[in-house]
Amino acid sequence: MALPYLYLKGISSGDFSEMRPVLLGKEVGGFTADAVLRLRKHWKMEFDRWNKRNLSSKNHVYIWVDGIYLSARMEDEKQYMLVIIKATPEGKKELVGFTDGYRESAQSWGELLLDLKARGLSIPPKLAVGDGALGF
Repeated sequence: MALPYLYLKGISSGDFSEMRPVLLGKEVGGFTADAVLRLRKHWKMEFDRWNKRNLSSKNHVYIWVDGIYLSARMEDEKQYMLVIIKATPEGKKELVGFTDGYRESAQSWGELLLDLKARGLSIPPKLAVGDGALGF
C-alpha cells in the first residue's frame, strides 16, 4: 500500500490532498488528511497490539535476522530496521519482531532480543542465521 510508504518518504497528512488524485484518481473523494490521520492511528493501535503479543507458546526452529538501512526522513545518522523472521516446525515463516536501531550494533540487537524474551520467547531456535549482522 502506498500510504505507509509515502509517510516514510516524508509526505505529511497535510500534503495528502495534493497526492490523492495521483494515487487514487480524480473521481475518488472523501479521502482527506483527517482520514489519513485516522488510518494512521488505527495502524498504530494494531502495531502496538502485535508488538506486545505473548510469545510463550511459540516454537522457532530457525530464525533469520537482518538489519535494513532506512534512508527515509533520516538526517546524517544511519538508522536501521532490525528484523527477526522465524520458521516454525511446520515450515511456516512468521515475523517475530522488528525495531529501529543504530546500525546493527550489539546493543540494538540485544534490546530487541530482550524484548522478545520478556514477552515469553523462551524456546531457543536450533539455528540462527544473519548476513553479516555483526552485532547479532
